Amino acid sequence: MTDYAIEARDVAVTYADGTEAVRDVDLLVETGEFFGFLGPNGAGKTTLIKTLVTLLRPTDGTVTVNGFDAVAEPRSVRATVGYMAQETSIDPELTARENLRFACDAYGVPRAKRGDRIDELLELVELTDVADKVADDFSGGMKKRLDAATALVHRPPLVFLDEPTTGLDPAARNRLWEYFRRINDEGTTVFLTTQYLEEADQLCDRLSVIQQGTVVAEGTPEALKRRVGGEILAVELANTDENDRAVAIAREEGLFADGAVIEPSESGVTVTARDARTRGTDLLVALRDAGIDVVGFDVRAPTLDDVFLAVTGDRTGDGSEAGRESVPTDAVSSEAIGTRGHESSGTGASDGNGAAGEVDR
Repeated sequence: MTDYAIEARDVAVTYADGTEAVRDVDLLVETGEFFGFLGPNGAGKTTLIKTLVTLLRPTDGTVTVNGFDAVAEPRSVRATVGYMAQETSIDPELTARENLRFACDAYGVPRAKRGDRIDELLELVELTDVADKVADDFSGGMKKRLDAATALVHRPPLVFLDEPTTGLDPAARNRLWEYFRRINDEGTTVFLTTQYLEEADQLCDRLSVIQQGTVVAEGTPEALKRRVGGEILAVELANTDENDRAVAIAREEGLFADGAVIEPSESGVTVTARDARTRGTDLLVALRDAGIDVVGFDVRAPTLDDVFLAVTGDRTGDGSEAGRESVPTDAVSSEAIGTRGHESSGTGASDGNGAAGEVDR
């Protein structure tokens, strides 16, 4: 193993119609890190993660995963990674134990070790009590936990989680968070793509934000929050017809430090400034003197939601990646990852010698 679990340099992925889904992406993910990859729908998150796990080949650039070249040594990459796709890939007609046994067989886990490994994973994801029940009867959260366990049967040093908690209720999401923390604490490098900014803030050591195929920001959650430019003062007005006048008053010279961002909101005015907390009362006095009634105000530190808005401009993206049916010009064919005959499955069937085998499509 190297100091980096992932080294991606100048990576580009171009679709057959000429659209660049990913372009000039550089990523360095340290071994043992919990790394977050954020972006709106269509930004390029899934395209990049499929490139890193060798489901797609980069059109340009280089990708090294766990010390192996993803283009020249795809089987070695697959033998050392786990992949949990957006859609669960468990077999609903099998029990939890049978799903894990099937995954052990696919990944080439030695037969003598399978029983202990299955029991260990069932306990880790808290499914021991339902180990012999068919997965079709499981809740969405239980299926997600089982799906994560199948990606870990071969003890990969690196696991990819592609929006793993999408569609889960808060309780189920929190249980998965705890599970991901546990595998990371045990030494597994985690690469997480998510649209839940709270999730990234809670779990990740470091983040990158992608927009329209390009990384537009990176750093620790705290460092990215500092990029917003200060604390945020939200003022709620009794009459929102006064919003524009309130903004004009807030923008008066000298009220806030240079660089303050002052904008109307649905309920009044929002100020992002280094001195929002200390000068907020001055704004309230100025609004009162102007005859504008204030019914509420709040000063808070920036969140990752604020970072996301600041660096991308919106939460929805332009849909450039979503719904695409074409494939990249260098898409993987016969060596695509999957143990169940489709791309959303685990990261490669094994040939029994620890290397990932080819898919029976």
